[in-house]
Order: sequence, then structure tokens, then C-alpha cells
Amino acid sequence: MRFEFRMGIEMGTDDNAESLEFTGERFTPECVREIRYEHLHRYAFARELVRGRAVLDAACGEGYGAALLAATAATVVGVDVSTETVAHARERYPAPNLSFQAADCLHLPHADAAFDCVVSFETLEHLADHDGLLREFRRVLKPHGWLLVSSPDKAVYSEQQQNRNEYHVRELYRPELEALLRRHFPAYRLWGQRLLFHSAIWQLPHTEEAATAGSGTPAFLQQSGGAIESRPEPGHDPVYFLALCAAHAADLPQPPAALSLFDDADESVYAHYYHEIRKNMAAGALLADRDRELARLRAELEAATGGTAGSDASRADRRSWWRRLLGIDS
Repeated sequence: MRFEFRMGIEMGTDDNAESLEFTGERFTPECVREIRYEHLHRYAFARELVRGRAVLDAACGEGYGAALLAATAATVVGVDVSTETVAHARERYPAPNLSFQAADCLHLPHADAAFDCVVSFETLEHLADHDGLLREFRRVLKPHGWLLVSSPDKAVYSEQQQNRNEYHVRELYRPELEALLRRHFPAYRLWGQRLLFHSAIWQLPHTEEAATAGSGTPAFLQQSGGAIESRPEPGHDPVYFLALCAAHAADLPQPPAALSLFDDADESVYAHYYHEIRKNMAAGALLADRDRELARLRAELEAATGGTAGSDASRADRRSWWRRLLGIDS
């Protein structure tokens, strides 16, 4: 048993447990870069919200997220419809306050009012019965409990970006998502999530001074069409929505921050950048070598045909020359 400290998140893992095969249906922690940032950020966002609470991670998948929540929650139960996935999660993420069960989220094997909160990321779009799912979440929540769900925006994820996920059964536009939430949880707050390429600037304390919090509200400096403007929020449509829902506004927990940025300290955008530069330089060198070789072959062909390579009369000679070059004729 070991503990990994990544992005300020403690994750208990069993070194001997094999990784789950990535099929595209469920995220696995072995994935890197974009898909990793999207999935881990949601659970990192939820960590402080669930502190000290009894949590259900519905459609927990591989189990990495439930394990992250268990670092701050009182108890976490991870549920997934796949018995193979649940067996993997039990082996890989052993913890005294964490358990996993194989079950259908539309028919949870739990009593009414069993949990303080339910977390369910990237679940809605995999099912057709959205109302049935939220009714079941509402049933297992305590009277003052709350739900945190995510859902891709069909207008951006599928239409604007032209994605087609074979595992998505029914995606929602934002008005459809909000109408669904209002039917079951009249009080809700909505966040947008999207991968953005950023240059980060943050305040550093003097060497001899303690760190102090910066003042003011978050500002997004965005360049577009040669002009730079300051905005209170990103000038992009979110790809995913995160909704924090409850029966009453007073039951909604205080969100950890108006803005949440996620950083993977184990990955370097600069390493990736320089890798791409080296790859492109190598490709450019290969293209240059190819162009030089083509020029040499053209010159050789011209010499072999007496400078008449472009005429119809030399066609047979050119064909014979290429066949000899390629080793077709002995």
C-alpha cells in the first residue's frame, strides 16, 4: 500500500493491482493530458465540498475518484454497473472508509436518506432515463443533502467540436439540463468546464515574508483579433457543465472558489512543447532529405533520357529507367 501525492491529492493505491483496460467508456488514471485534466479536476473540485460527509459516488467507474473523495469524506461508497470494474476498484483502492458495490444507478441498493451527498460525473449522458436517475439520487439523499453532477453540453461537445461518443445514449443542451435539474432539485448552481491553454501569472511573496492572498477578483486576459481585453470569465463556451443541486438554497454548500484551476505537477506542458518541436524538426529534415533525393533522381532521369524526359518519345525510356531503379527488371 502506498500514497501518491499528486496535485495536492492523496490517493491510496495497491501497487500489485493491475490497471483497467481503457476502452473509451470509462476513464483510467493511466490516461494522460487532456482527458486526465478533465476527469481529475472534477473530483479535485468536489473534495472540499464532501469533507466529513457520507458520500455516494454513483457510476464511480475505475474507482480513482471515489478514492480521492475518501481522503476528505467520512465515508464513500462507489457504485458501478460493471462487476469487473467494481472488483478492480476494490483491489486497487483499499481504504477503511471506502467501499465499492456493483449496482444499477437507476435501482440503488441503499435505504432512503442514506447519504449526505451524491457525486455523479459523466453519468447522465450514458442513460436515457434522466428523470429516473435524479429521482433515485433524491431518494437516497438525506433531507438536507445535495447532488453534484456533470454533463457535456451537446451544442459544444458534439455539434461544435464534432465529437461522437459511442457510449453516450442521450446528451443534453443547457436548457434541457436546467429543466431536468429544476424538476428534482429546485435550488442549483451551475459551473462550466473547458480545457484552455493558459500562461499563468500569480503573486509570489518576498523571500523573508509569509505568503499573502492577492486582492481583487479573478481576471481573464484574452487575446482575440489582435486586441487584449480583461474579462470576469473565459470568453469560451463550456464543454461540460457541473451542477450543484439541492431541494433548498440553504442546503447548498459554499463552493470552494469562484474559479478553480487544475494543474498536474507530474506533467510539463514545456516537455510536451519541446517534444513537438523536435518531432516537427525531424519531420522537416525528412522532407528536406526527400526533396533533395527527388531532385537527384530527376537529374539522373534527365541524364538517362538525354534531356527529353518531358517528351512523349521518352516515355518508354522513363518507364524502363524506373523499373530498373525499383529492381523490377533484372
